[in-house]
Amino acid sequence: MLGWLRRWLGGGGVSEQASAHLWVVSAPSGAGKTSLVRELCRRRPQLVMSCSYTTRSQRPNEVDGRDYFFIDRERFREMAAAGEFLEHAEVFGNCYATGRDHVTGLLQDGHNVVLEIDWQGARQVREALPSARTIFILPPSYAELERRLRGRGSDAEDVIQRRLAEACDDMGHWSEFDYVVINDEFDAAANLLESILDGHGAEAAREDPALRARIAAIIDVGAEA
Repeated sequence: MLGWLRRWLGGGGVSEQASAHLWVVSAPSGAGKTSLVRELCRRRPQLVMSCSYTTRSQRPNEVDGRDYFFIDRERFREMAAAGEFLEHAEVFGNCYATGRDHVTGLLQDGHNVVLEIDWQGARQVREALPSARTIFILPPSYAELERRLRGRGSDAEDVIQRRLAEACDDMGHWSEFDYVVINDEFDAAANLLESILDGHGAEAAREDPALRARIAAIIDVGAEA
């Protein structure tokens, strides 16, 4: 009730509380983003994972409002037209979105929020909420990226090649993010994510010369493949 009252009095904007931040995490397929975000949330139980809207069918083990907000396409179109999403996109025939009120309500109640979306969604969020802080996850090399994608063992060769091409394109957008974490060793990458959330992690800032050199080596090899 108090959270609703604060939002009503504040006119629906994002609170200026210094303790509440929106963290946007993006990565190409195979970089290990989901595993790292889950580990981060395990280490920081107070960190709230934003729940997205989707038009895809609800799976047997999923709970509405926990895993996703499940809505139909008509409702999705209505919400998008009304500006109720911070970002939205269609992926493989299903629509996904981040609710504006859902995120801003959490922020105004003093919660740090993490949002796991692709670079296109991150771009939309930055336009809507310039105060959002963004992190991009990269694999340590193109070879390791390919190994991880092939290691799933369930995709046909043409699917793997398409995912590799899409991942290389996605990696080219790293410079749009505030921080870049190279997921070479899982625990070290998770530790660095924690440091970033604590206001440290200067070695992951996109302006860091050593980091930029490592990124250039990864990107250049991927471009040649």
